[in-house]
Amino acid sequence: MEILFIFAAIAGLDAIWSEFRRTLMMLQQNSYRIDRYNRYLKTSGEMTSYGKLTAVILLLFSLIAAVPEWMAASLQIVFFFIMAVKAAMAQKKYKKPLVRTKRVNRIFVVMYLLVALLCVWFGFGQDVAGVFFSISTVCLAAWFASSWFAIIAVWMLQPVEKHINKGYVNDAARILKAMPDLKVIGITGSYGKTSTKHYLQRILSEKFSVCMTPGSFNTTMGVVRTVREYLKPYDQVFICEMGAKQRGDIKEICDLVHPSVGIVTAVGPQHLESFKTIENVQHTKFELIDSLPANGLAVINDDFEYVANRPVGNVEAVRYGVKDRPEIECWVEDINYSATGTDFTIMSRKAEPLRLHTQLVGECNVSNLVAAVIVALNLGVDRDRIRYAVEKIEQVEHRLSIKRIPGGVTIIDDAFNSNPTGSSMALDVLAAMPGRRIIITPGMIELGDEQFELNRQFGEKIARSCDVAIIVGHYNREAILAGLGTPKGVNVMPVETFAEAITLLPKSDYTVLYENDLPDTFK
Repeated sequence: MEILFIFAAIAGLDAIWSEFRRTLMMLQQNSYRIDRYNRYLKTSGEMTSYGKLTAVILLLFSLIAAVPEWMAASLQIVFFFIMAVKAAMAQKKYKKPLVRTKRVNRIFVVMYLLVALLCVWFGFGQDVAGVFFSISTVCLAAWFASSWFAIIAVWMLQPVEKHINKGYVNDAARILKAMPDLKVIGITGSYGKTSTKHYLQRILSEKFSVCMTPGSFNTTMGVVRTVREYLKPYDQVFICEMGAKQRGDIKEICDLVHPSVGIVTAVGPQHLESFKTIENVQHTKFELIDSLPANGLAVINDDFEYVANRPVGNVEAVRYGVKDRPEIECWVEDINYSATGTDFTIMSRKAEPLRLHTQLVGECNVSNLVAAVIVALNLGVDRDRIRYAVEKIEQVEHRLSIKRIPGGVTIIDDAFNSNPTGSSMALDVLAAMPGRRIIITPGMIELGDEQFELNRQFGEKIARSCDVAIIVGHYNREAILAGLGTPKGVNVMPVETFAEAITLLPKSDYTVLYENDLPDTFK
């Protein structure tokens, strides 16, 4: 009989290893922030899933004195086996699996120490069978409460993480202080900042040695890691993307890197679940501009209301937009799209027009290029070099990039971080394409109280732009379908997963737009 209890304990330890991994994956996707992770738990329905409810029932069953322990242990083994198989199958579905960082390892260790302490507490003084039954029962409780174990571990480790991060920040500050001639350019915005960063890096590389924050390294610690691992002593320009989820985030980055040039690409209803109001978004994005020195330069996109209505008095400001208006300095004229990309002219009230060609498409990309060109001209890059660089700029992956494959198929990939402005422009590009036009989308997220309405408006534009609309998942389905209504000529197909959506595509002669791709924290 002891073998049964030993086997139950081993199965339990194996099951919580898989469940702890999955829990930490979701915690990692929420930036290890307890408040954000709690919001995910409330909206995901995870704590009321069939697995969690079964674990509670089985836990109560195991604690009832009248139930033989061998029977409870047998049921635990069946449960742990089913959950282990389910976890193994689910691993293949994850879009962004757990990254085993040192921080993850520390949290893992604390979570297992908590389990070990509970095992010692409940197994103390029992016989061998009782000890192993206590271990399996504690594992069952830990499997159910894995989220709470993770939250407690993160809370306990806060002083440790703060101390470690402080050391990294001080080291990055030391490196930057040793490079007094380094030109630091900060880029922020509700959307467009990553594309603008890539475009600016390509243009400035014609004249300078340039380092930029890679990928989405746009938090304070992401910037710190960039400085410590990527910035070279001979670099002349550091392009620093600055993201934010709450007020003060961008100021914290600016206090470290001290930018002299700042670009604000947009202020819009992005991350409203954490910011709550558009005014908070505006205040946070302009922390970059407010941090600039008196001899610095602000380049700001007046196509957005909450950029245009924000005065700038501490530094020289160049306001730009796609359309000409009296209050802006730079704008765009003669935009022409073709099979090879886009031709357009940047107009200026203080300089000669600059005609450019790019492989990129969409007004959002043109707008981002304008910001990059303004900064490049300010830093003395020759116009011919700018023309050459802009023509050579390649599309940033998953940001309105276009790929043509055999069979008359065109893929418009706008899967990264969809937003109201960008999704509308992506649909404009799709609508201009010949032949059958298809969109695959789960809708837009993190829009706060405007979530339903903005996705409903998104649905309305889909109805005007597409022949086939494949709506993925349930998170925004109701809102998008409300906007679609009952359109004539638009074939609406709700599906559960992106993989299922792909199977519905025809074999040839169509254009498909991938608009957003929700992370695992959304369904």
